[in-house]
Amino acid sequence: MRQVTEQPQEPASPQDVADTPQTPTPTEPVPVEDTPGTSAEAAPDVETDASGETPEPAPAQDGATPAPGPRPVPGPGAARPAPRPTPVPPPAAPALEPVAEVGHTTSVDRDAAAAFGRVDENGTVWVRRADGEHEVGAYPDATPEEAIAYFVRKFEEVVAQVDLFEQRLRSTELAGKDIVAGVATLRTALAETRAVGDLDHLAARVEALATVADEARAAADRARAAHREQLRTARLAIVEEAEAIAAQDPEKVQWRAAGERLRALFEDWKAAQREGRLDKRSEDDLWKRFSHARSAFDKSRRHHFAALGEQRTSIRSEKEALVAEAEALSTSTDWRGTTNAYRALMDRWKAAGRLGRKDDDALWERFRAAQDVFFAARTSANDAVDEEFRDNLVVKEQLLAEAEALLPIKDLNAAKKALNGIQDRWEAAGKVPRGDLGRVEGRLRAVETAVRDAEQARWSRSNPETQARAGGLAGQLESAIRDLEDDVEKARAKGDARALARAEEALAARRAWLDAAQATLREAR
Repeated sequence: MRQVTEQPQEPASPQDVADTPQTPTPTEPVPVEDTPGTSAEAAPDVETDASGETPEPAPAQDGATPAPGPRPVPGPGAARPAPRPTPVPPPAAPALEPVAEVGHTTSVDRDAAAAFGRVDENGTVWVRRADGEHEVGAYPDATPEEAIAYFVRKFEEVVAQVDLFEQRLRSTELAGKDIVAGVATLRTALAETRAVGDLDHLAARVEALATVADEARAAADRARAAHREQLRTARLAIVEEAEAIAAQDPEKVQWRAAGERLRALFEDWKAAQREGRLDKRSEDDLWKRFSHARSAFDKSRRHHFAALGEQRTSIRSEKEALVAEAEALSTSTDWRGTTNAYRALMDRWKAAGRLGRKDDDALWERFRAAQDVFFAARTSANDAVDEEFRDNLVVKEQLLAEAEALLPIKDLNAAKKALNGIQDRWEAAGKVPRGDLGRVEGRLRAVETAVRDAEQARWSRSNPETQARAGGLAGQLESAIRDLEDDVEKARAKGDARALARAEEALAARRAWLDAAQATLREAR
């Protein structure tokens, strides 16, 4: 088992190697522990944590004081502790698809990695890359195999970081900014490491992840743009609805409901701001439109209610004057004239407009009370008068019975003479109660109409013009009938059935017309 007298915590740069003496200061030998799965000839190893930092060396056996040097770790056959993933915060942007196309190994083949390094005669370690060899550092007082193994483990540390990041990509949803930051960290670690292994392949893996990072950044930009557009669309809908409310006709708008809706829109605006901000120009423009709509609505509402207050003051004055007039007329005994005056007051009341419900109802109660006083007095007076006219009603109902007995009219002259006598007595009987006036007057007018219609019918029949027209028509029909009778005989003699049928049809029609004309003449005579 070989003893290592000194181990640098980081690989020495070429300049460090040139300035450092090749023979280190002697120290107490530190044995390397034999562990299961590790041969005695295995090179010393360095254990790293997930962050890539080298832990403090473990205490040496037999109470020896440890000197700087590599810490023994399990060999390839032993289980190595899995790196612990770093917790990832919830994504601030839409998650990317897991990376499946980035090929990599899950563990480092140390022999294959060691093939990329060599140690020159001065003990300097070199690594082979596509563009040539690069100096890595030196491992003083160690065999070439141990030096190569040390820098292979440095390569393993970087590979572990790449593996861990790829695992996070596959197993968690990372935001675009987290992927970009992770790739930047890997690039820095790769650039600063002094290691032996296939660095070109590892760099290709990192650059493949950089491509994913670029896609993530683009996806995040698209997501932010889409989110901003959603925010702008939502904010614009709020503004347009507010503007529509402010543009309503003041005479038709429902002020309470519209005001509550505007307040709800303002809360929606604040909630939209909490969801995210727009660019300053869009934010300012939309806010100016929204604020202007709210201000315009408020100004229109204040103007409307100010005008409404002035209008209600005018309406109140007018209705109070109408109430005063109605109360002054309530004691009048000019029943007909005052009734007409109250009708006019009612028309003016309806045209005056409305106040608030409470005030309008109070004034209406006073107006109606004044009317009730007048109409109650009028009804009382009419009832007293009606009582005086009860006897007149009995007389007129008897006269109606006589008049209705004349129907139907058989002798017009006798009916006219009897009706004239009834009419004279009707006028002499006097007034009847108001409730019965329409009924009895209607019955008498029906008898008078029947007599007048009978007289008009008799005059129409005795009209000389009517008689002359009827006589002339009868003469013409008689002449036509004689001609048609001749046509019938001729058609019968010829045996022309069609002509015979036409002549007989025309003859029958003329005879019917003649009968009607003769009946008219008889009635006229």
